[in-house]
Amino acid sequence: MRIKETLNKVKDASDLAVPCHECQAGQMHREYVVYYTWIGDDLITVPDFPAWVCDFCGRREYDIQALNRLTLILSPNAGNSTSKRRRIRPRLPQKTKNPRPSQPE
Repeated sequence: MRIKETLNKVKDASDLAVPCHECQAGQMHREYVVYYTWIGDDLITVPDFPAWVCDFCGRREYDIQALNRLTLILSPNAGNSTSKRRRIRPRLPQKTKNPRPSQPE
């Protein structure tokens, strides 16, 4: 994730060009593309998804923060509480053991 390291140093990424690590000939520019992913048997498309695209070889690296947000939204547990409530059972009185009868002396 070299692009992310570079972005941490620069606040405005709109005009930033990063060398492509795939072909070493092109520059990666920020663009908005259509993102495709499969969830089970369903094809999900997300228009205007932020990505870094090489102007020479076309390699795409999707924005990590946008991917994390999308994963959170598409999660099957979205909207559900993350912790399960444990049912506390009332304690029953403990049975006392009958002491052994003492042996006659």
